[in-house]
Amino acid sequence: MRSLFLAFGMFSALPVPADRVPAADRSTSAAALRWMPLVGAVLGALGTLAALVFWRGYGVGSPLLGAVVVVAVLALLTRGLHLDGLADVVDGLGSGRPAEQALEIMKRSDIGPFGVAALVLVLLVDVAALTSVLSTVDRPTGLVVVLGAAGSARLAALWAANAPAARPGGFGALVAGSATRAQQAAVTAAAAAVTVCAAALSGVDGVGLVWLLAAGLVGQLVAAALRRHVVRRLGGTTGDVFGALVETALTATLLALAAVLSWRGHL
Repeated sequence: MRSLFLAFGMFSALPVPADRVPAADRSTSAAALRWMPLVGAVLGALGTLAALVFWRGYGVGSPLLGAVVVVAVLALLTRGLHLDGLADVVDGLGSGRPAEQALEIMKRSDIGPFGVAALVLVLLVDVAALTSVLSTVDRPTGLVVVLGAAGSARLAALWAANAPAARPGGFGALVAGSATRAQQAAVTAAAAAVTVCAAALSGVDGVGLVWLLAAGLVGQLVAAALRRHVVRRLGGTTGDVFGALVETALTATLLALAAVLSWRGHL
């Protein structure tokens, strides 16, 4: 359980008892990765609760403000960690430089034009897609959607843990090759089971549940495509890559859900 406290300490801004947080070595960091979906689900739940100030379900209130609040809370409660990783990765890949130079660009503290454009577009798409969802669902279903999307998006980081590291040092090197297929499959199955239970309790029908799980799968497939490109382009992963994968999976999942609602009309 100490790795759970490490997961919240590393991947969120939520307060955790300092005496319960172990040192971040290879073993504990690998274990903390397996808790990331739970961290995302908790952050998503907190974001949805905050959004209830403006959004009350089925379009009552302002779905747009509710979506903005959810996205803002997710960013604030992660200290912008994953967004920063996304910006750095896009800057590195967008530079068109060889791998070594691209990695140096990613290590810089500033954000270039590619990174800024990526952040603006991703945040706009997240807000627009989530607005579409919140406009058509009730409060329990909205909670399940946000909780499920934020939780499942973090599976992308776990599935990247068996990729090689692009450079020595840093989080990427710390967890490179640390996750087995069995561990990845077990955590993914547990996340899916929790989503199924939460969706059933919120009143989502069988077809809606299938679409909800399919949206999460779309997010993972898009993140996997990005992971393969990054490994081929840079020779491996870095801590920034893990953040970029989480944000990519989240955006793709929300887009898939918005597409489902545009055709089906409901979950």
